[in-house]
Amino acid sequence: MTELTFIIGGARSGKSSYAERLAAQQNGRVLYVATAQALDEEMRARIAAHQRKRPEGWQTRELSADVGRQLLAEPPQADVVLIDCLTLLVSNLVLKASPDVDHPDEPAATALVQAETDELLKAIQSSAARWLVVSNEVGQGLVPAYPAGRLYRDLLGWVNQRFAQAADEVIWMVAGIPVPIGEYRKD
Repeated sequence: MTELTFIIGGARSGKSSYAERLAAQQNGRVLYVATAQALDEEMRARIAAHQRKRPEGWQTRELSADVGRQLLAEPPQADVVLIDCLTLLVSNLVLKASPDVDHPDEPAATALVQAETDELLKAIQSSAARWLVVSNEVGQGLVPAYPAGRLYRDLLGWVNQRFAQAADEVIWMVAGIPVPIGEYRKD
C-alpha cells in the first residue's frame, strides 16, 4: 500500500537532507526524482553538490516537467521514491507557460500545474512504494513584487495543500528539526 510523507518548510530548513535520511533508512531500492533545471552556473553547482551526496546505489531521474506522466508511463522500480522538489517543479511549469514574468499567462500556468499535480498524485496512488515529497512553504514570506511571482506563490500554495491532503504524514521542517504537523485520514 502506498505511503506518502509530505515534507515542507522554508528555504534551507533541512527538508532534502531529512527526506534523504528517511529514504536511506528504508533499506530498499530508492528512486530520487530531481526536478531542478541547470539554467545557470550556480544551479549547475547546486545540482552537482546534491548528486555527490546521494548514495551510489540510488537511481536518479532528472524530470523538470511531466513528472507524473513519465512516472505513470514508466513506473518506478523502487521501494522508496523521493521527489525533490515540488517548489522547482511548479516554478518550471509557471516559467514554461509564462516566459514573460511581467505578463504571466495565468490560465495556461494554472492548467499546467493542475494537470501535473493530478498526474503526479495518480502516479503516487498507483504505486506500492513509499513516497517522500519535498516542497517549500512560500506563503509566510513577503508578497512577491511582480505578477509571475505572485502567480507562482499562489499555485505552489495550492499544490502544497493538495499534497498535504493526500499525505499520510506531513512534516514541517524548522531549522533542521522535523516537526510532525498532522496526519490526514483517508477513510
